[in-house]
Amino acid sequence: MTSSPEESTPTAASAGTSATATQTKSSTHDVKVRAPELIGRRWMNSGGKELTLADLRGKVVLLDFWTFCCINCLHVLDELRPLEEKYAKELVIIGVHSPKFEFERTVEAVDQAVERYQVEHLVLDDPDLITWQAYTARAWPTLAVIDPEGYLVATMSGEGHAAGLTEIIEGLISEHSAKGTLHSGDGPYVPPPAPETDLFYPGKTARLPSGHLLVADSGHHSLVEYDADGAAIIRRIGSGARGWVDGDFASAAFSEPGGITVLPDDLAEQVGYQLVVADTVNHTLRGIDLETETVTTIAGTGQQHMVGAVDNVRGKHGELGRYDGPARDVKLSSPWDVLFVPATAEVVVAMAGNHTIWSFRPQDGTIRLLSGTMNEGLTDGDGESAWYAQSSGLDLAPDGRVLVADSETSAIRRLDPATGEVATLVGVGLFDFGFRDGPADQARLQHPLGVRSLPDGSIAIADTYNGAIRRFDPTTDEVTTLARGLREPSDILVIDAGATSGAEGSREAELLVVESAAHALTRVKLPKDAQKVDEGALTTKRPSTEIASGPVTIGVSFTVPAGQKLDDRWGDPTFLQVSATPPELLVSGDGGAEGLSRDIVINRDLDGGVLHVTARAAACDGEPGGEIPLHAACHLYQQDWGIPVELKDSAPRELHLDLRGA
Repeated sequence: MTSSPEESTPTAASAGTSATATQTKSSTHDVKVRAPELIGRRWMNSGGKELTLADLRGKVVLLDFWTFCCINCLHVLDELRPLEEKYAKELVIIGVHSPKFEFERTVEAVDQAVERYQVEHLVLDDPDLITWQAYTARAWPTLAVIDPEGYLVATMSGEGHAAGLTEIIEGLISEHSAKGTLHSGDGPYVPPPAPETDLFYPGKTARLPSGHLLVADSGHHSLVEYDADGAAIIRRIGSGARGWVDGDFASAAFSEPGGITVLPDDLAEQVGYQLVVADTVNHTLRGIDLETETVTTIAGTGQQHMVGAVDNVRGKHGELGRYDGPARDVKLSSPWDVLFVPATAEVVVAMAGNHTIWSFRPQDGTIRLLSGTMNEGLTDGDGESAWYAQSSGLDLAPDGRVLVADSETSAIRRLDPATGEVATLVGVGLFDFGFRDGPADQARLQHPLGVRSLPDGSIAIADTYNGAIRRFDPTTDEVTTLARGLREPSDILVIDAGATSGAEGSREAELLVVESAAHALTRVKLPKDAQKVDEGALTTKRPSTEIASGPVTIGVSFTVPAGQKLDDRWGDPTFLQVSATPPELLVSGDGGAEGLSRDIVINRDLDGGVLHVTARAAACDGEPGGEIPLHAACHLYQQDWGIPVELKDSAPRELHLDLRGA
């Protein structure tokens, strides 16, 4: 995840990175290391069979340590699909599900995630992080490759490793074919039965000008138009096959579409479409013309934006990572929701994949980064300094500002669409969640995906992993609970505003909830008196790293991929960013600077916290010691860690991390 404290992304980027560094060559090991055994609660997609590494001898095994809340993990699932198809006879992929949130530990939630994201390989359910720890994983996602004889041959964190994995897999196939230790044939994967429902993990919904409802049927890769009551299907938009195809409603293809927004009539007439849809896994925005029944791509190239890449349009800001330009020329990253904002006549885009908010102008077909640094976390401020974490839901507040469901920080944010400035209404940080009502600074949510303004000025929240609809009242700064017992609510519509009632003149309303894991639209009547729930405030539980208080040195090693060299033409091509939660954990040494080592001082008065470390390195195609060719392809590699630390005087004063380019 970009500057993610827990998920990390190697990224393709420019040759123009500054300063000097020493080439780090790939290391080789004379001693082979046996892969640790795979231990978890249960196996999935195996036809009920329990498996061991011995059962997988003769196959190349790829472990994917993932958790379903993590957008980068979802990116990796899509990166692995071509590999599992190409090497179906030689490769066994195993998704080791290692949860972050408490909800992700439950059997039902893991079952639903494997079904929702159509995971077509084995899954080991690892709720207690036993296999995660055995393979010393520190970030979501982490990948590990095991050879046909059961030896661990490679590990890497983050996304964007498809090319490197292909090279490793083909090398192992060649080597073990020659040795006679490769078994080519069907693997142990057993596909589960496909459910038959009208909707399949729907994501978002919107009210059309006709009064009908349009639902993003994400799991069926299409959109469904219902009548005004959400009872009868009028028509389906899209073939239902995963893909990226423009055209008429019957032949058009989407890939897990998400948010939908309606344009005003005059603008719709000008641009030739009435709706903008976030086509999440295709990394595009699609325009829907309900009159001609056609779908067109209006933003995105179909390829994922990787942090720092210069094959995006570089706009008026000039510096790396700031983009604006023709929308069809700019790569996007998992747009999750969209919202038309009348004040600016732009469509605001929740760009979950790189933790930012973008703005699309239908009038001239341009798009720009509006707010966010592409670092993941909870930091308020202007558009140049704010941090988000998988922004996933949008709505318009009565004052014209934009409400943002910031899922990975379990937070609700408020954005000024004119300036990009953001403030937090509810939420504490990337690892803090729970189910607690009360004053906003003490309340806790768990991975909310939707947000909606209510007629009385309060805010309804689709508190997804708590299975609840929560309410934030900005006048009292209090959070309460409106409904519980829902199955992963992901979006909300206000479908009926009743007469004014109550001592303070609040208005009752009925809500239509997209109950994603129930494959349904569910009506929820708002109670006269909201519940007050306190099931506690939680933090993500991961093994802590023991480290000394006082002076500590952070060192990051970087392995340059074969056929590349560090791009030192403009100085040091490496960069290190360090911060902490709580901020007072660091007495000194925070901030960003060139180089891959840093001396920090840790506060002796604290017991622990989380160190957030982001490392980058730039490399170009070329041989070590040689010149970089004039038109060489160049790359920026980035990895991010959120490291829980426990302070002990006897612990090490050095923290070693590895930024892998290959």
